[in-house]
Amino acid sequence: MEGQPGKLVVISGPSGVGKTTLLRRLLADLPALVPSVSATTRPPRAGEHEGIDYHFLAVDEFERRRAAGEFLECCRVYGRQHWYGTLVAEVAPRLAAGKWVVLEIDVEGTLAVHGRYPQAITIFVEPSHPDQLFDRLQGRGTESPEAMARRLEVARRELHEAHRYRHRVVNESVDAALAGIKGILAAEGFADAARHDPPPIPAPAR
Repeated sequence: MEGQPGKLVVISGPSGVGKTTLLRRLLADLPALVPSVSATTRPPRAGEHEGIDYHFLAVDEFERRRAAGEFLECCRVYGRQHWYGTLVAEVAPRLAAGKWVVLEIDVEGTLAVHGRYPQAITIFVEPSHPDQLFDRLQGRGTESPEAMARRLEVARRELHEAHRYRHRVVNESVDAALAGIKGILAAEGFADAARHDPPPIPAPAR
């Protein structure tokens, strides 16, 4: 892909659909893809590292950069006090260098990015049935009833916006969904996507 222009890949999906797992597998299988590291005003959690998991910014620094137009997109997730956003510096220089850059952002962020990069490869990951989202979030056991209700409401709104994406992938099976995403990338010109088969994963215990 040397000498060819880079492309922007945007992956979205409602909370609980498994897009983070898919992205982790995708990046492991296709190391030529470059993940964009988001910025946030929340403090690091245990095991998180600056510049790898997030760019951790103080609120005033985030606001300064937002006012200066340094973000492709930014928002407060689920109405919380902390901001999240994608810095232009994470994307533009790498695209100019011919890299394929991957963003994992929400629908609102995707619409903002699409205004700047209308040729972006947008992929929406969705469940085979909306009830799966409730089952997965409930299975985590980490959400209060209020937080789960808020996430499910956001998920419903995002599912209604899925038609805005160029591609849609149903995540009923991680392997099948991963193969679907690789097929999309191969069709878009990412040569390595056709040469990597996903490693088998063990069946879940019953």
